[in-house]
Amino acid sequence: MTGRRWIWGALPLVLLAGLVVVVTQMGLLDRLRGTFPPVEELTVERVSLARGSISLAVVNGGPEPLTVAQVTVDEAFRQFTMTPSTTLNRYGRATITIPYPWVQDEAHLVTLLTSTGLTFEQEIELAVETPTTDAESLGLLTMIGIYVGVLPVAIGLLFLPLIRRLPPERFEVMLALTAGLLIFLGVDALFEALETAEEVPAAFQGTALVLLGSLGAFLVLQLFSGAGTGRSGADGRRSIAWFIALSIGLHNLGEGLAVGAAYAIGEAALTAFLVTGFMIHNTTEGLAIVAPVAKDQPRLTTLAGMGGLAGIPTIIGAWIGGLAFTPTLATLFISIGVGAIAQVVAVLFRMFNRGGEGVWRPAIAGGVLAGLAVMYVTGLLVG
Repeated sequence: MTGRRWIWGALPLVLLAGLVVVVTQMGLLDRLRGTFPPVEELTVERVSLARGSISLAVVNGGPEPLTVAQVTVDEAFRQFTMTPSTTLNRYGRATITIPYPWVQDEAHLVTLLTSTGLTFEQEIELAVETPTTDAESLGLLTMIGIYVGVLPVAIGLLFLPLIRRLPPERFEVMLALTAGLLIFLGVDALFEALETAEEVPAAFQGTALVLLGSLGAFLVLQLFSGAGTGRSGADGRRSIAWFIALSIGLHNLGEGLAVGAAYAIGEAALTAFLVTGFMIHNTTEGLAIVAPVAKDQPRLTTLAGMGGLAGIPTIIGAWIGGLAFTPTLATLFISIGVGAIAQVVAVLFRMFNRGGEGVWRPAIAGGVLAGLAVMYVTGLLVG
């Protein structure tokens, strides 16, 4: 009986495989292409500037192989080298290096011409030397991550004594405020992921990547949240705090990417602006972490671990953004943060509903609105 079940299960797959062979081997696809020109999609994922040269990391996001035939910089043809090859298959990646005496703090326009005559432009708005992977660059990016993520979260943890002294009814409001903070972070990260997805090569389906990262993270965390956050009492509240710290850490990874990428392309003013804004904005994240455990007198080591889990990913994000940023990686990381935040919000609302009084009673609704308002006001500092 079991063997017959497997046969019926395999039969559609065998027929599908046969159909694919017939379509691909009988020349039907070639006839469909006819004399139409090939569809080409070449995406520049990263621009790196060294003294006397410009390097472009490119990926073929179209359905057909393409060949880069010529390169111009500021409308003048230039010699170039392309490794591993000038011809890229679908999903293929290469690095184009162009010897060129670019001018510091000036704009330049690079145009890539394929063998079919299509052109793809990449504007360098502000030419500055790209940071290299050395101790000085890593040290500076580490300091940026500490100032943006680690220290603000640690400062936010200092709200613990205040929250501990709140009466029970105010404590519920504080938990609802935490939910509001996280909802704002999640929605903000979702829009950021969708915006970054527009720069992802077409073949990698940026919007689908957002769905995969966010929903995948939500479901993976769902597997663990039932065992930990489903418990009542101090253990359950501590599990919720750890999940909040994890979700904030994944979100802060995306913030580190933004700051590191701005630093890498020489936008010093934007980098300073983001650092200042995120410092103030992220202080509220420490408040969100300690709210569930404020009444339980957590150990200092526990608070330090939660703060590190939330803040240290900012450093990792700054490293990636400054030294190896790509829109594909950024979209995936930010989307994972969205899913993690959504899972924590779901856990919090399940906790609000345990009393049997419904979720949207006045204390909960007011706290969520207050959290949204706090994040909106501090978010104005980030732009």
